[in-house]
Amino acid sequence: MRDDNGQQQQEQEAQQQMAYLGVYRKLMEARQQLAALPLKKSGVNSFAKYQYFELGDFLPSIQQIFYELGLCSAISFTADTATLTIIDTEGGGELVITSPMGSAALKGCHEVQNIGAVQTYQRRYLWVTAMEIVEHDALDASAAVGTDDAVNLIKAVRSSANMELLKSNYDAAIAMCGKQHHPRIIEAKDARKLQLTKGE
Repeated sequence: MRDDNGQQQQEQEAQQQMAYLGVYRKLMEARQQLAALPLKKSGVNSFAKYQYFELGDFLPSIQQIFYELGLCSAISFTADTATLTIIDTEGGGELVITSPMGSAALKGCHEVQNIGAVQTYQRRYLWVTAMEIVEHDALDASAAVGTDDAVNLIKAVRSSANMELLKSNYDAAIAMCGKQHHPRIIEAKDARKLQLTKGE
C-alpha cells in the first residue's frame, strides 16, 4: 500500500510538473506568434518624439492567440501590487507576473479616474513584460541629447501648464538627459509642482 501511495504521489508530481512546463511552452508559442504580426504603435509622445504601444495595439491579437492556444489571463490589483495570471485551460498550469503599483495625480480628475489611469498603465506594462514586447524608441531617443537640448527640456519642465504635463515633461527629461542634468531637472520639477499646487 505504501508503495502504491508513493507511486501515486510521484505520478501527481510529474503531472503537476508537466502542467507547469506546458503553460510556459504555450506562452513561448504565443510570444512567437505575436512577434510575427505587423503591430503598429498608436501612442505618440510628441514632446520626446517617440511612439509606443498602447493596449489596443496588441491586446486584441494576444487574446486571439491565447484563445487558439488554450490560454486564459486574469489581472488583479491590490494597493501594492498588480498581478497578471496566465492559465493553461487544457493542462491546468499557471504562471504569475507581478508589478509594484504606481500612483497618479492627474489635475481635474476624480480619485477613481486616477485609479483607472494607474490600472491602465499597469495592465500595459504587465502585458509588455509577459509577451516580451520590445519598446526601445524612448531609450534610443535619449542617446543624442546634448547640453542645449537638456536646457530646453528643463525649461519645458519649469513651464508645464498642469500636473499631467509636468509629469510627462519630467519623465521625458529624465529619460533623455544624462545623469549630470538630473539634479537641475528634479529642482525644476519640484519648483513647478509647488507653483501648480499653490495655484489650485
